[in-house]
Amino acid sequence: MAMNVRFTDEETEQLRERARVEGRSMGEVTRTAVREYLQRQGHRDRVADVLAELAPRRRDLLRRLGEA
Repeated sequence: MAMNVRFTDEETEQLRERARVEGRSMGEVTRTAVREYLQRQGHRDRVADVLAELAPRRRDLLRRLGEA
């Protein structure tokens, strides 16, 4: 899917320089950044879901860990 993304002049220059240093296209660098961002956010969501499930059952343990 094609998409237009608007960057500031400064962001564009930084992206251009990063792509040059890595020997990749600006599009490749941008896609990698988006992919990594989505992976991080997905991981954070999964951790939050697990904590939300465990917290009520492990409230005492979490309280004691917080006091340590």
